Amino acid sequence: MVASPVVDSRFRLSEETAIQLASEFGTPLYVVSEEHFRSRIQRYRNAFKTAYSRGKISYASKANSTLALIKIAYQEGCSIDVASEGELRVALAAGVPADECHLHGNNKQAAELEFALTAGIGHIVADSFEELALLDGLMTPAQRSATKIVLRLAPGVDPITHAKMSTGQADTKFGFNIADGSAEKAAAKCLELKLNLYGFHCHVGSQLLDPEAQRSGGELIAAFAVDMKEKLGFAAEYLNVGGGLGVAYTADQQPMGVEDYCRLVVQSVIEALAGSGIDPILGQEPGRSLIAESGVTLYRVGVIKTVPAPEVGRRTYVAVDGGLSDNPRPALYGSKYTVERVAPNADPTGSQTVTVSGKHCETDKLFDAVELPSDLKAGDLLQVLCTGAYNASMASNYNRYPRPATALVRKDGSLCLIQRRDSWEEMLAREILPEGLI
Repeated sequence: MVASPVVDSRFRLSEETAIQLASEFGTPLYVVSEEHFRSRIQRYRNAFKTAYSRGKISYASKANSTLALIKIAYQEGCSIDVASEGELRVALAAGVPADECHLHGNNKQAAELEFALTAGIGHIVADSFEELALLDGLMTPAQRSATKIVLRLAPGVDPITHAKMSTGQADTKFGFNIADGSAEKAAAKCLELKLNLYGFHCHVGSQLLDPEAQRSGGELIAAFAVDMKEKLGFAAEYLNVGGGLGVAYTADQQPMGVEDYCRLVVQSVIEALAGSGIDPILGQEPGRSLIAESGVTLYRVGVIKTVPAPEVGRRTYVAVDGGLSDNPRPALYGSKYTVERVAPNADPTGSQTVTVSGKHCETDKLFDAVELPSDLKAGDLLQVLCTGAYNASMASNYNRYPRPATALVRKDGSLCLIQRRDSWEEMLAREILPEGLI
């Protein structure tokens, strides 16, 4: 039997649209397809609902917290997962009710918790005994009864992904460890303090190309829920298995289809709960898997130079007008991306292997060993696929470069800005010259 060909479902720009966007909004430029983003959410929600009728999806806004994208995610039926007061404020500004938001964080400050409680946060994912004590002291009687508390657990699962994206192993700053008894003590403490304990949460890591780590995490927190019912008489109403499903940054990365992924993760939870009488709402918090493939970054080529390179003989550097400040992931994680010239069929003479570099005062190798047309020249446009997640949200002003704008390709094909480029005035607005220096 011949295997079905893999369909590349990543959003990419046509030459005409890319030229129009670069002309109107400049480069570097983040671009997101509204239709693609909505369809990704719809597919994930449908897959999860099919696998588990009481399944609920939250959008992990850390992946991309641009106001308009939060609004779209909420319109498509997602609650919003926030990891700071800032992300919560963005969700509220987008019109998301506070009770549709879930607050994460391993070191929440009193001011953050007070803001969330006053706003009417839906539930707080508690991460430490110190946080439980802080909540106990901060909550009014009304907030104590209304605010749901979910305990983040460290299930001891070490996923196959980059070490900096692993969060569910025993040696982690996140959550209450199951193996050493901390999780059970935290559940008992919630009941003792009469906090509104709602359930349990785990997140084992990101960019997972198969479901095994997530299945293990789901199985372990479900088994823990059964254990807490037997030992403490607490029946969890809610279990959240986090996010983590990977995306196709490059052609050789083929994550499992979301339908099979949801089915297998749900199956592991159901099997662990069998016979317990626990029938929880089951949550997931995808971020990257919803928005990453819906976005591209548009760059313009500048200097091209070929230099001696001992290990390969010669290396050709193609410098673009962005770099480390608009995409730190290659420097942080060694991340690979698919890079294309906007007019991919224009060169009849073949391709060349090049290193695409940024313009920052660093080595700033953005994309190493990529194939681009041999006639590539200054002024050409490149699009980098799958940059909807963790690019805009991690951008900086390193070397005092303005953070890029973000444009949205609307469902009707029209183009609009949803985040403008930094201005020089904004970049200097935080600066203070003391009197003695003037």
